[in-house]
Amino acid sequence: MNPVELRDHLTQHLGDHASRVLVAGTLDRRLVLIEQPDARWVVADLSGHNHDTRYWPTWITGHIEMDTPDSWLSLANLDDAAVHRFTKPTVLLAALYHPEHFPLPRFPLGVSDVARAARSTLTGEVSLLDMQLGTTLSGLIMAVAENRPDILGISATFGQHDLMTELLDAAYSLESQPMVIAGGSLTARNEALLLERYPKLLVARGAGEPTIKDLLAHWHGDIPLNKVHGIGYNGAARGEGTLIISRRRTAKPVSNSQDDIFPELDLLPATFEHKGVAQAEGSRGCTNYCSFCPRGHKGTWFGSHPEAFPWLLEEMGHIFDRYPHVSRTLYLVDEEFIGRDDGAVPRALNMGSTLHDAGFTWETSCRVDQDTAWHRERADMWRRLVQHGLRRCLFGVESGVDSILERFNKETTGEQNAVAIRTLSALGVPTRFTYISFDQLMTFEELKATYAYQGRTDLLLRPMPNLPIREIVEGVQDPEWVAWASSGRPLHSGISYMLVSMECLVGAAYTKRAQAAGLTGEVRPSMGRVDSRFADWRIGVASQWAQLWVDRNFALDYTFKSLEKMLDGDPRSIVRAARIVLKYAAYQVFGRMIDAIEQTPPVPGEKGAEAALGARVRTELEDEFKALSKKMASGVEHVLRNIPKDFAAILDKEYLRWEQTSEWRSINASDPCGT
Repeated sequence: MNPVELRDHLTQHLGDHASRVLVAGTLDRRLVLIEQPDARWVVADLSGHNHDTRYWPTWITGHIEMDTPDSWLSLANLDDAAVHRFTKPTVLLAALYHPEHFPLPRFPLGVSDVARAARSTLTGEVSLLDMQLGTTLSGLIMAVAENRPDILGISATFGQHDLMTELLDAAYSLESQPMVIAGGSLTARNEALLLERYPKLLVARGAGEPTIKDLLAHWHGDIPLNKVHGIGYNGAARGEGTLIISRRRTAKPVSNSQDDIFPELDLLPATFEHKGVAQAEGSRGCTNYCSFCPRGHKGTWFGSHPEAFPWLLEEMGHIFDRYPHVSRTLYLVDEEFIGRDDGAVPRALNMGSTLHDAGFTWETSCRVDQDTAWHRERADMWRRLVQHGLRRCLFGVESGVDSILERFNKETTGEQNAVAIRTLSALGVPTRFTYISFDQLMTFEELKATYAYQGRTDLLLRPMPNLPIREIVEGVQDPEWVAWASSGRPLHSGISYMLVSMECLVGAAYTKRAQAAGLTGEVRPSMGRVDSRFADWRIGVASQWAQLWVDRNFALDYTFKSLEKMLDGDPRSIVRAARIVLKYAAYQVFGRMIDAIEQTPPVPGEKGAEAALGARVRTELEDEFKALSKKMASGVEHVLRNIPKDFAAILDKEYLRWEQTSEWRSINASDPCGT
């Protein structure tokens, strides 16, 4: 029960026996304060821990006096300042969403993490709204207008610029305007543009937890704005009664030393009710600096201690118990689960056993950037992680072509990636991979090499969980052994999303390189990216049509992916098989486009050369889509017969929409990091 619900429940239950009820603190240390008729207060720590074991914020000194601080329950005196601090400011944290692009929800970690940080200060009242969970944009705007929060926090990511600007326009049109702070991947890239349009806006430039803590202190006048961690804002100078916008300013940076990256769970029940999945984080940041990924808002890698997780897993487990139809799987959205420090392997194993002991299977993400010595050291770790409930791991391969990998600054080679994929699959690690098929600086030879790599059948080997590790590590580099061990499946069957094109994101090193080559154009704020052309115009035409193929199939593919996350056993395998049909079709499209490019001169001759190539590629896509439709009809019918009815209803609705769509239309819903 979240603090507002608990307060309202207690207020109704206690009736005339209590004057006021306050609820504060985080889920693991919820604090209840009940005013008595004699103006004294009962203060209870619902965790059962003594009050003197709590880390009390500095503001509370001198404002609360407990009779028995060495107990979890105590009578106390609170002054008016303390009561005010416990209840103000009111904070509304809102997460945006386009349901037409992403039909099924994910537990919203961003606003849930920030809510926990805010509640840890014992300051104010925090509420959360997520458009994934039935709240419309008009409903969100109405909630802001009617409830008039003192602080409005907005979380926005790719493709949500339209939603964010409409919400900001509404908030700043109110007579009594809230203090507004916007965060997320999109806002970090669009900071300058947003501050120009909304002079009073605050932009969170990194992790939101330290920012919201400082912002609450600033609201109470404890610290000036320039002491708030990790925000961008417009400096202000007053003149003749007007507010004049000067240069953008940045408050002090965010430290990566924080270890508490846990969420409040207010929205987890609603996530399950809307057929969503549970997410958490075991670490943040990454160990590398890929050229296509701006790192400023994400920071360097750091991991939480596994010993800190059991309480959270227990609380999540109680909620899972209420939804027995939901797969008891937790999705760790780490960019890099393992890390690189000396304690990486023990920590990973400890995390795996912690999740397993709590009764969860789990999925996560990891880089593929290790050499042979690394595999010898860690192959045992991967096998043990599978034994500890690892259900699947996403690996950021991105390419198998050396020149492209160098351009992406992946710090790997195609052969290293091949050895890694073979090792993982032979060990029995269920894998999926991200792969960027088109990039603006690539040559046609690189494109053909990309196609060939995705079609290789010597990478995904048969799972051999009982084969000695040493034999696997040595065997993956022996062509005869690899031929014996091959599963016969092409690599593209394990790529998470096929036909992905490079996104030239604002601030990325790759974008700067494309700009230096004269290939960039306008900034597109809705995606935090820069328009770009391809050095080989033919590849550019193919990329445009590849994206249209992705977009036309995206919602159905995303639905399959979401159902796969929520199911177990045979139903999950059946959904997976249907999704692979989409991957095979995408690979056929890839080959058809390469054939079309090969028959087109690289230097534009006639005026309509691009249009002619585009028309031919479109014809190829139309033909492939017709073939896909026939295959998908029988595949979906088989899935519908073998999954629970409530999930079948979701798939049937999305399949009908997909089947009835006849146009090629861009939806701008791609995820540049593939996660």
